[in-house]
Amino acid sequence: METNPFREDLVSRLSPQPCTIVIFGATGDLTHRKLVPALYNIAADGDLPPGVRVVGFARRDKSDEVFRAELENANRKLSRQGHHDELWANFSRSIRYHRSEFQDLEGYHSLAKLLKDFDAQNGGTCNRLFYLASAPEFFDDILLHLKESALNEAAGDGWSRVVVEKPFGTDLPTAQHLNSVVNLTFEESDTYRIDHYLGKETAQNIMVLRFANAIFEPLWNNRHIDHVQITCAENLGMTGGRGGYYDKSGALRDMVQNHLLQLLSLVAMEQPTDLSADGVRDEKVKVLRSLRRWSDPAEVASNVVRAQYTAGAVDGQRAAAYREEDRVNPESMTESYVALRILIDNWRWSGVPFYVRMGKQLPKKATEISVHFKEPPPVLFNVMPVTARKNVLVIRIQPEEGISLRMLSKIPGPALRMEPVKMDFHYKTSFGKASPEAYERLLLDAMAGDATLFARRDEVETAWKFIDDIEHAWHQSDEPPPMAEYPAGSWGPKEADDLLQQDNRVWRRI
Repeated sequence: METNPFREDLVSRLSPQPCTIVIFGATGDLTHRKLVPALYNIAADGDLPPGVRVVGFARRDKSDEVFRAELENANRKLSRQGHHDELWANFSRSIRYHRSEFQDLEGYHSLAKLLKDFDAQNGGTCNRLFYLASAPEFFDDILLHLKESALNEAAGDGWSRVVVEKPFGTDLPTAQHLNSVVNLTFEESDTYRIDHYLGKETAQNIMVLRFANAIFEPLWNNRHIDHVQITCAENLGMTGGRGGYYDKSGALRDMVQNHLLQLLSLVAMEQPTDLSADGVRDEKVKVLRSLRRWSDPAEVASNVVRAQYTAGAVDGQRAAAYREEDRVNPESMTESYVALRILIDNWRWSGVPFYVRMGKQLPKKATEISVHFKEPPPVLFNVMPVTARKNVLVIRIQPEEGISLRMLSKIPGPALRMEPVKMDFHYKTSFGKASPEAYERLLLDAMAGDATLFARRDEVETAWKFIDDIEHAWHQSDEPPPMAEYPAGSWGPKEADDLLQQDNRVWRRI
């Protein structure tokens, strides 16, 4: 019987391999809130390969027992599937703590000995997954010491891979430096730059929606689509002492450069030749290379709005102004909100604007993509009053993952009257269970060697080229565009509304 190699490839990607996962920065928030609960939930689903071990690498002095107890505490609060004592007891036996400074080479040599002992206990399995969950300023130290201690080299028949958390630099030069250090230590094929937005179920479903449904792909172009909106709204300010980090980053670099440009590239990409990691990422890079770049402050001012929130109210509670937040410079010129008009200069999307906005202290937390189709010719129903005529396809990334389509329908009764209605699909109700957390899927993919949902070096650097032009106009030009303001609890500054009104469009109400 003839086999289908393409199908075999799809199945093989779902098979994570036993390995030892070394988490650098294991006492930090990411490990406790995301990584260990994700691994626990993978185990609860029965998908964690036997023999997987977790080693926490950090500077604080503590025992295995204390480390496990701290992780258990966090898992009880944060696990998607709740906490089950017996399952945790079995899972936590594989967790160890390894104390070392990130700059201490001897700590890596002792780590190597520990990993060799694990390999012997596992029957010779020598797979290692190194996860950089530390502060970014330690990435160089960790990578170079992995190389000096030869931990970056695959042992026996196994593999050695690295997962790098964002931020991937703070501009193009720093991203290029980080990529150079990574590639001195690991091959690009063994490097996994993680963007948790790509692990969300709805983000993964964008390609299926487009390329597996004949009703959408023929319409997915400038002949039928009027514009696209991508919104990421957060209803929190600088919680947890994040003001110090955020004030050096801002909405554009913190969210748009990675998460939102990744979503944009999935919406705008051409059909890949196959579903291999490079097949998909090749097409995403083409989109990023086609983004129209702005070379002077006037162009940036015409296409980008930046703003900070002033004092207001969110969920009935008083909210301080951005410049009043803890660890934020009282004279800060860092944006908590950004809105962009992005143009893609290629055959498919010429003339179709992509409006992207991200903001802190907005009325609700939500991330969505809305595709606004052109109106039909105003011949039959143009004189009939209706609140909205355009068909809109909404892809909800979070919190209620799903897809909806707005269309016009006749209102029941003898008169011919129309009203917009929605066809709505929710993941949880349609499939009977909540979607896995993004980190669950991405950790499984890293263990399986599938880099499709991870950013490639050229993706990261091409995105930074687009962002750096805007940052330069804001912070290094003689006449920088102004900083707008919006009250906390509102949907952003008037200038962002004006950005769309100039094109006779409005932001979609979420």
